[in-house]
Amino acid sequence: MARSFKNYYSINVESKEHALRGWNWGKAEFGKAELSFNVQSRPAFEVPYSEISNTNLAGKNEVAVEFSLPANGEDTGTNGHLGGARGRGKKAGGAVDQLVEMRFYIPGTAATKKEKKEGGEDAEDGEEVEETNAAQLFYDTLMEKAEIGEVAGDTYSTFLDILHLTPRGRFDIDMYENSFRLRGKTYDYKIQYESIKKFLLLPKPDDLHTLITIGLDPPLRQGQTRYPFLVMQFKRDEEITLELNMTDELLEEKYKGKLQTRYEAPVAQVIASVFRGLTGKKVITPSKEFSSHHQQSGVKCSIKANEGHLFCLDKSFMFVPKPATYVSFDRIQLITLSRVGGAVSASRTFDITITLKNGEGEHQFSNINR
Repeated sequence: MARSFKNYYSINVESKEHALRGWNWGKAEFGKAELSFNVQSRPAFEVPYSEISNTNLAGKNEVAVEFSLPANGEDTGTNGHLGGARGRGKKAGGAVDQLVEMRFYIPGTAATKKEKKEGGEDAEDGEEVEETNAAQLFYDTLMEKAEIGEVAGDTYSTFLDILHLTPRGRFDIDMYENSFRLRGKTYDYKIQYESIKKFLLLPKPDDLHTLITIGLDPPLRQGQTRYPFLVMQFKRDEEITLELNMTDELLEEKYKGKLQTRYEAPVAQVIASVFRGLTGKKVITPSKEFSSHHQQSGVKCSIKANEGHLFCLDKSFMFVPKPATYVSFDRIQLITLSRVGGAVSASRTFDITITLKNGEGEHQFSNINR
């Protein structure tokens, strides 16, 4: 084989030994196109940057690396344009099991050089060594090499300090051409627009807040926890003025009639409008046919011990915030109302049990005000 490559292509085939010891400790090195994990100066495995979808600091000394997931169960990944096993077709990348996350424990500190600048010129002997957390340095380098985050393209708009009920916390939202990013104190998430399956704008029955619920497939992952829905909460009277970071030519050519150059409205309405313009997804709102006793579009109830609100939409039910539960009308086989009369007629509340078709289970919404 080596002789054929030499004769026909003038290429010398080099023999490269791999580490076969099975150790789980070694040294990670950043190459031009891939992350290499070496054991005793021999490569144990390589991870192409194109396969990495996200990375997070999971702890002070731990870095989580998430890999690209296929769009659906039968697909092998990213339509063959990002390389790796999935770029070579279904036979190479179509195994039943797939690696979705890898964690590196990186203890200690690393020395980084910082150049001093005096009088606008670099001093010849002006290098000073700065101690940096090794895990933080690994994380920052991987973010840059794998082109995750701000280097992934121009940010069209940014929304700061948005309260999320699921996953809990405050996140900044950066919106790009094909994806958006949630930046929190501990976790960052990069989400493709094509992963958004539902977008709901729900007025909370307290006359104070509005909820935005985003359904994701594949769901957001935080360690072993999956979040199929993002739930954000906004004050109705909180307004925002936003100018999109987008040229007039791009706005006219690609987003004509979908986006405006400038917005001045309640923050929930602005975020919904920008999401709708960039993703092309329909914004689902509560049904106009339903109104509660208090003239609200949702009713207060519980799933087990979790209190929330059940909204009646045109084609489905939606319970938020936790656990966010979506029930499409065409999946419902039977609805049972409990505790509505008889000996317990004096009760102030009743329950609704929704049984799904094909044995998919049931959802019980309890303590609904009569």
